[in-house]
Amino acid sequence: MNPYQTMYEQKKMSVEQLLGLIQDRDWMFSAQAAGEPQAIMEQLQYLKKTGVKDTILNTCLPLKYYDVMKDPEMAGILSHNGWFFSAGLRDAHAKKLVSPVPQSSTSVLRKALDRAAYEHRRPVVLATVSPMDEHGYMSLSVSAIYERDLIDQGAVVLLEVNPNFPRTFGDTQVHISEVAGLIESDRPIPIAPLAPYTDVDKRIGEYVASLVEDGSTIQLGVGNIPNAVANELKVKKHLGIHTEMFTETMVDLIECGAVDNSQKGLLNGYSVCSFTMGSQRLYDYINDNPAVLFKSCTFTNDPYTIGRNNKFVSVNASLEVDLYGQCASETVGCLPWSGTGGQSETVQGSQMSPGGKSIIAMHSTFTTKDAAGKETLHSKIVPFLAQGAVVTTSRNDTDYVVTEYGVAWLRGLNLRQRVKELIKIAHPDFREWLRDEAEKNHIW
Repeated sequence: MNPYQTMYEQKKMSVEQLLGLIQDRDWMFSAQAAGEPQAIMEQLQYLKKTGVKDTILNTCLPLKYYDVMKDPEMAGILSHNGWFFSAGLRDAHAKKLVSPVPQSSTSVLRKALDRAAYEHRRPVVLATVSPMDEHGYMSLSVSAIYERDLIDQGAVVLLEVNPNFPRTFGDTQVHISEVAGLIESDRPIPIAPLAPYTDVDKRIGEYVASLVEDGSTIQLGVGNIPNAVANELKVKKHLGIHTEMFTETMVDLIECGAVDNSQKGLLNGYSVCSFTMGSQRLYDYINDNPAVLFKSCTFTNDPYTIGRNNKFVSVNASLEVDLYGQCASETVGCLPWSGTGGQSETVQGSQMSPGGKSIIAMHSTFTTKDAAGKETLHSKIVPFLAQGAVVTTSRNDTDYVVTEYGVAWLRGLNLRQRVKELIKIAHPDFREWLRDEAEKNHIW
């Protein structure tokens, strides 16, 4: 038998045996989103039977609302830090069962490990990998956000090995000698269908695409507006990809010839990302594809790394923008909604790039409905951010803001000028109100 296969068999165990390796005060990190080891996470309540105390679980955009996250009996056994909230975590937060961690994507791991070392806690990484090859290597597959960094820092490595996960290249390689324990599963890989977009999204996409020159390096997220933007970019030439999330729309751009990664200036020839999630078509495309390079977000999202790309264009979303240009992208008032992710760093990095641009793209309004079913329209461009709202992108960093009503370029403008530009792209029903509020509150 291959010696690596022998080692593999020695480390293969049941979920209960694997969780038995968790010790008091361990600081656990679950892989992000589609990379999370669901077969392990679904059994984490087993820690109640092992007798461990005072462990900490860190998650980043978990796809499922696991029982362990909503079990008050886990108090004293496991506490939960959320790096990027999902709907389940918003519910758990209301029940005081999880707390968000203020962070940026390139610094959160270092700060977490500093805290773990200060408290004398042992880091543990929980992740999903594709099957081992003949040389003893497995692939972290769809997420390299921080998992490889943790392993390099000496974390205990506990894995779910799953043949449904693609083999990827970059900061994704894990050797069997680095692994403390593993389980095998055959669950389907999480699938996320493309979000359809509306005529409003299309108009926003057209405005955004008008700012993207041939030869630009792009960063897009996921959702209606990024999908609309990607569709409008199909007529461009020599685009490159350097992004946190690799999306199915990027596969479209590669296959239609708009993206060839020839003029990036950094890692030419490669689409660079940190994680992915999407359709089976997307997973099939990245499987065994060395042209898609997965790098830790400490590299991908570093503003200085981003700044080495030519004409870098970042496209991010926000929940609310005030007349100063401050963007609240992760909270609804005081309530945590998502997380900082890479927004603040890609905003800064894009403006370090030769010819780079940072774009905040959003609908101009949103609608709420009261108990009686009455709908009320609200402006997302506001005089002041909602009370308790967290500033994700400061007024000093906001560059372009785009809505379905146009483009406001704030770079280099004084406050009076930027107020005028933002009011121009607000919904017409709110423009007079915004002018009155700006005057009344001496904003301009």
